[in-house]
Amino acid sequence: MVRSTIIVRATDALPMAASVDDEQTEQALQEHKQQSKLIFRRITPNSEPRCSIESGQYTLHYLLADNVVYLTIADKSYPRKLAFSYLEELSKEFSVSYGPKVESVRKPYAFVGFDTFMSKTARLYQDTRAADTAGSSNLDQLNNELQDVTRIMTKNMEELLWRGDSLDRMSHLSTSLRSESERYRKAARNINIQALIRQYAPFGAVALILIIVLWWRFS
Repeated sequence: MVRSTIIVRATDALPMAASVDDEQTEQALQEHKQQSKLIFRRITPNSEPRCSIESGQYTLHYLLADNVVYLTIADKSYPRKLAFSYLEELSKEFSVSYGPKVESVRKPYAFVGFDTFMSKTARLYQDTRAADTAGSSNLDQLNNELQDVTRIMTKNMEELLWRGDSLDRMSHLSTSLRSESERYRKAARNINIQALIRQYAPFGAVALILIIVLWWRFS
């Protein structure tokens, strides 16, 4: 389920709105909220617009749109497509309500009133089983319309903390290209081996027959 959400300006990580979390949630997510600040610092204009970052029993999903970062912390088992559907809904409403004011605000949580919409929307996404039981056509429609989640970059929090991995598109592209190159190299090597086997197998068979004949003759 969706646990907590925050909206910040991408250029300077200024918090503009956030969900109101109870004390238990605050304590449980204290470390992950600190990690979200690291993510905001790593985001650049070249960052992937959608990314899921796994951290323990939770996953931090962010959506980058129009210089605004929408980030939610959800259970690791929560479907990614629903997490990004939730963020998309927030993005559309926030853009309509506050889009022109994003660049001019100076104080933190200037749009704290957006919490009402976040809370209402989060409730729709809290329990997917309950939503299915209630026959939520809204969720069914969103599930059908969402893009392939395999196109969303996935990272591990340790990669960001200890290896200094980037969230940039080019970094993701380079990783993908390296993986593809390695896969093609392995395929080419296998093809070459098979070609050699086909080329020299007849000679090997003849040699084996000659060895057997000679051994039988002189034994």
